[in-house]
Amino acid sequence: MESIAVWQGATLGGIVAWILISSYLNVTRKLRSFLQPWVAHHVIAGTPLIFQIQKYQHWFFDALFSGLSCVVSVPFYTAFLPLLFWSGHGRLARQMTLLMAFCDYLGNTIKDTVSAPRPSSPPVRRITATKDEEDNALEYGLPSSHTLNTVCLSGYLLHYVLSYIQYEDVSMKFVGLALVCLFVGLIGFGRIYLGMHSLIDIIGGLGIGLVILAFWLTVHEHVDNFIVSGQNVTSFWAALSILLFFAYPTPELPTPSFEYHTAFNGVAFGIVSGIQQTYHQFHHEAVARIFTPQLTISNFVGRMLVGIPTILLVKFCSKALAKWILPGVSNTLGIPIKSTNYIPTLNGNGKKSDESKQSGYIQRLFFSQQGSFDVDTGIRFIQYAGLAWSVVDLVPSLFSHLSL
Repeated sequence: MESIAVWQGATLGGIVAWILISSYLNVTRKLRSFLQPWVAHHVIAGTPLIFQIQKYQHWFFDALFSGLSCVVSVPFYTAFLPLLFWSGHGRLARQMTLLMAFCDYLGNTIKDTVSAPRPSSPPVRRITATKDEEDNALEYGLPSSHTLNTVCLSGYLLHYVLSYIQYEDVSMKFVGLALVCLFVGLIGFGRIYLGMHSLIDIIGGLGIGLVILAFWLTVHEHVDNFIVSGQNVTSFWAALSILLFFAYPTPELPTPSFEYHTAFNGVAFGIVSGIQQTYHQFHHEAVARIFTPQLTISNFVGRMLVGIPTILLVKFCSKALAKWILPGVSNTLGIPIKSTNYIPTLNGNGKKSDESKQSGYIQRLFFSQQGSFDVDTGIRFIQYAGLAWSVVDLVPSLFSHLSL
């Protein structure tokens, strides 16, 4: 017990020390001044390559690469991961969820630290077929999040299939690796074709993704053991989640990246706290898995019909509850508050304020540069934490009661 408290305290203390040192030494600004001109130069130098690729413009390629971008987007994983939990592959689902949150944090941290531009459009032709892609275009370029996430998640999925289903055939391993490489290549090429990224962004996403994947494969067993059987798990993860809001750089100009980090930070906390409470009931290794007599396709469809509306309802209720509680608590404590999106009446004219949307390094948790409590961050965190908790706790309880 004492050793657990020591490493948990050392971890949190190290993050606090990094936050203070980075803020005092202006690490973000210094890194940006060093890296941004170099990256921007390569973005401009890579524009002719984009033109060469886009010379082969065709509606089929537009649809293909737009569709692939949707398949590896954050909304897709948000919808896919609950189904993975309910299919009986809880170990894979929680590992991919935490890996996604880790990738999202590191990738967006690098994006907003470097604050490097995307290819200029025009003259580059940029295709944003969905609202999600339009939002992605507002982020900075390096690294390509689609490439980074695809490397990590498809690579981990391949590792899971080969390790836990125990394929020993070398030819099967080669085929699996070739498919992952092909998929990553199509995603990277597609991001250039769509005008969303330059070559340097894709290379950055590939390199950083491989480093993250290699690191995760060395620690994932320890992380999983801690979540399912560790001590002080929920309290430690809550403290970690709060510190990760602080340990986020201020971009040169406002971007949606911090909002994505907030959402997945909430998802990770909801999953961890829910698993900690219900592992031995719903998520142990002996649970029924899809395509077995214990969990038929018809039962799994029933799970989707029950589960998806339930988690959407919980997400709505969590958001409404947070919008009601957080302003009330803040007012009771005498803390000045504002909202840049969720509660327009707290923002004077009801319009978004880019200045207040991006806070300083130390104030990143909830406070804007004017010292007001930006409740949107807390609302978003609680909203997605509630959604994730319902995926692994509330909804499996319903399945148990309904014999699904």
